[in-house]
Amino acid sequence: FKNNTFYTTTMSAAAKIAAVRANIRQRDPDQKEFLQAVDEVFESLTPVFEKDPKYLDVFERLVEPERQIAFRVPWVDDNGKQQVNRGFRVQMSSALGPYKGGLRFHPTVNLSVIKFLAFEQTFKNSLTTLMMGAAKGGSDFNPRDRSDREVMAFCQSFMTELYRHIGADVDVPAGDINVGGREIGYLFGQYKRIANNFTGILTGKDLRWGGSLIRPEATGYGCVYFAQNYLAHKGESMEGKRCVISGSGNVAQYTAEKLLHLGAVPITFSDSNGYVLEPNGFTQEQIEHVMELKNVKRVRVSEYCAFSETAQYFPGKTPWEVPADLAFPSATQNEIDLADAEALVANGVKGVFEGANMPSTNEAIEVYKKANVMFGPAKAANAGGVAVSGLEMAQNSQRLQWTREE
Repeated sequence: FKNNTFYTTTMSAAAKIAAVRANIRQRDPDQKEFLQAVDEVFESLTPVFEKDPKYLDVFERLVEPERQIAFRVPWVDDNGKQQVNRGFRVQMSSALGPYKGGLRFHPTVNLSVIKFLAFEQTFKNSLTTLMMGAAKGGSDFNPRDRSDREVMAFCQSFMTELYRHIGADVDVPAGDINVGGREIGYLFGQYKRIANNFTGILTGKDLRWGGSLIRPEATGYGCVYFAQNYLAHKGESMEGKRCVISGSGNVAQYTAEKLLHLGAVPITFSDSNGYVLEPNGFTQEQIEHVMELKNVKRVRVSEYCAFSETAQYFPGKTPWEVPADLAFPSATQNEIDLADAEALVANGVKGVFEGANMPSTNEAIEVYKKANVMFGPAKAANAGGVAVSGLEMAQNSQRLQWTREE
């Protein structure tokens, strides 16, 4: 008897697997994103569990976080009105090193989303071979349309609680959706005020206060390198490949830039309102304009059309309807469902490489498999970001800053 589930020595491997799976679902029945992530790994590892059931016991422990932290984040907006958001940090595993994983600020954030991200981070961090455990955190705060002062007020309040749970040898957060250099700077500044020390307790920092060269580019570049190596294994190259990209944030921007460097043709960016298409592909100058719109002006991607005479904007739609050779989902979880995956295959896409975390539903992944589409899952394809974060941690510990080549 274990965790309210009966096991017997005579149970078949299949029955044990079913019992463990049912127990996980029973414990967290409302956490759909977390259960989706667990189911995906379960499907992949079932042959391992059948061959050696001892790993089933390991997996059952692995899905339970070492610590789950939830807290109130009060702050005052520009109108003097008190606001309250929820903050989370799920410290999933410290088996390989200090907890490590990003912070996400988005209205969709809840405990289920943070748990799924922390669970995925466990596998991703282990693939880097660096000494990093796994965690994830964030808040349902939405920085969109908020002033710099409001974002700073929120970040300072968030860190006032979070600081007691993190440390250079304990837990090292980083950025994720809506948490970039600005937010990391506000968070790091508040930590220093409270703790009275300068240590590498965050990664993704500005170069002027302990950041690492290549960190901004790392996730997008890494995803493209993964695709490049996958194609090379198939005897193909990136040259001339037309690529649809979702999102227009950090990962999407640097995915497009590296595709361009390798001779591919990035043709789309998107946000939650729609997507923009450059039929002949984005140039370096055009990608840099997207960066300015999103990173400096912080406006919708539709504003790009005022810059380009050839651009087309499709409101309320996703780029998966565009014929292409490769797809790079780089926005958010579950952005490609069954119908989207079928559209990608129908439009000639031969490879899907995930820059976002779990952007494909399990049903979409089945479509990829049946169509023999090359598939780079997020746990491997977007691990470049956290890999360079690990190198930033090493530089902080040494009080050094390595060159771009290093």
